[in-house]
Amino acid sequence: MYKMTAKISMVLIVCCIFILSACGQGSKEANSNGSDNKTLSVGTEATFAPFEFMKKGKVTGFDVDLLNAVAKEAGYEVKIKNTGWDTMMAGVQDESIDIGMAGITINKKRLKTYDFSHPYFESINMIVAPKDSPIENAKDLKDKRIGVQNGTTGQMASEALFGENNKNILKYETSAMAFMALENGDVEAVVTDYAVAKEYVEKNPDKNVKTIDDRINFTPEYYGIMFHKDSKLKAKFDQALNKILDDGTYTEIYKKWFGTEPDVDTLKAAQEK
Repeated sequence: MYKMTAKISMVLIVCCIFILSACGQGSKEANSNGSDNKTLSVGTEATFAPFEFMKKGKVTGFDVDLLNAVAKEAGYEVKIKNTGWDTMMAGVQDESIDIGMAGITINKKRLKTYDFSHPYFESINMIVAPKDSPIENAKDLKDKRIGVQNGTTGQMASEALFGENNKNILKYETSAMAFMALENGDVEAVVTDYAVAKEYVEKNPDKNVKTIDDRINFTPEYYGIMFHKDSKLKAKFDQALNKILDDGTYTEIYKKWFGTEPDVDTLKAAQEK
């Protein structure tokens, strides 16, 4: 009886070793793609409609649909959490979060700390002001109280025009808070991404506000998927993004959220800049 039990125990040990070995091989395959897990953690700031916002307790928006499509093409699933902007930025930097995606502009300052995918969206800043405001362009914002979301290119663009320590540039944690300040009269205009500006004006016809486009004083910018520096995920996601740009998936997602055809050629050309 003892010998039989010993033989059975030995067989079980060998089986366990084989199973553990197989699991180890699976982890190595995942590691070669730049992650210990095929499900990647994603941080976002879900107050930036239509790119990301909360709906029925879930994060939704253009960025969410796009990231799911790119991740699927790259062989991953993503778990998106509304972390807030600062937590997202810090989490990606210290590698506690795999990906940051929240309409994040690729610029020289951020490239010193993070890696970005190829551009996935061309944007430009826009002004939102009351309909009866005399503001006609960005230069008219001089000596006006300007609301911006802290850490965004709306802040950077405003500071580039009027100075980093300008007391009239009021910084808010979210774009929604900046718009609320406009509604309350705390600021005379808000500078934010054009898609966010248009979304706000279209969804709030009772607020009596207008959008002001200024392509002379505001230059185009590009959004990218953000990774920690030297992340092995970047190459995989660049390849997947190009695939969905070419096969029409990107166009379908873009039309769903913006109702127009995207300029895919401009996005592809921006990869060379």
